Amino acid sequence: MTLPADFWNTVYDNDTAPWVIGGPQPAIVALELDGWIRGRVLDPGCGAGEHTILLTKLGYDVLGIDLSPSAVQYATRNAAAQDVSSARFEVADAIALGSAAAEPTYDTIVDSALFHIFVDDPESRAAYVRSLHALCKPGGLVDILALSDVEPGFGPRISDALIRESFGAGWELEDLQPARYHGRVTEAVLEQDEDLTLPAGTPVDLAAWQARIRRL
Repeated sequence: MTLPADFWNTVYDNDTAPWVIGGPQPAIVALELDGWIRGRVLDPGCGAGEHTILLTKLGYDVLGIDLSPSAVQYATRNAAAQDVSSARFEVADAIALGSAAAEPTYDTIVDSALFHIFVDDPESRAAYVRSLHALCKPGGLVDILALSDVEPGFGPRISDALIRESFGAGWELEDLQPARYHGRVTEAVLEQDEDLTLPAGTPVDLAAWQARIRRL
């Protein structure tokens, strides 16, 4: 079962999110530079809002959503601090949003570290993939950056096989490559991993998968 909004609220209220690194993920920056982001963009599980802020600065029509009201408040403050007041954020459930969609709306969906939280919840994972299909226009792209199980480390970790299995009918997997994900050690991480000897605040470089999936 995936975690409720109250859990994520606590993470942002206490600033213990290991994925909040003060900027966008380099892999997402590279994705944009390589021309894989176009049209209307959805940033599900936007967290601190760094990717929505980045893409707004670059002139994209982008919406960041998060289940956590505290995350959306954090992202809004973050955008204001970076003088990007036009960045848009909403509190929304990425699964419910697709279920309520009358028609596909987005040309590109950028999922940075959301898909992998469903690693142990196949029912929610399938519902999330159905939601992505409902939200993404035919021919549109879903870009996923997710922690990989090829090396040990904290956080939910998935296999490349799980990505392939999850995106079957209605999708075409165009690319799936090893990548890196930047994070930081926080007090919450240290509490969960007693073997970790790095001090809080240490930046870490984690194995990840980057997938490009086209909606048929």
